[in-house]
Amino acid sequence: MSESLTDEQHAFLRHVRFGELPPPVRPEDRTASTETDPPRYQPDPTPGRYEQDLRSGG
Repeated sequence: MSESLTDEQHAFLRHVRFGELPPPVRPEDRTASTETDPPRYQPDPTPGRYEQDLRSGG
């Protein structure tokens, strides 16, 4: 049975893996942002592609 790590051990492992965290952004330095471009993970659909994929099983 493996024993669970303490909070200090978890903090050390996070530091080893990710290094020093940047300082938090102060509230007065924050800006509102809006996304105007389409998401990069969702390409524009090609006309008729959905139907082709359904017919081919893809």
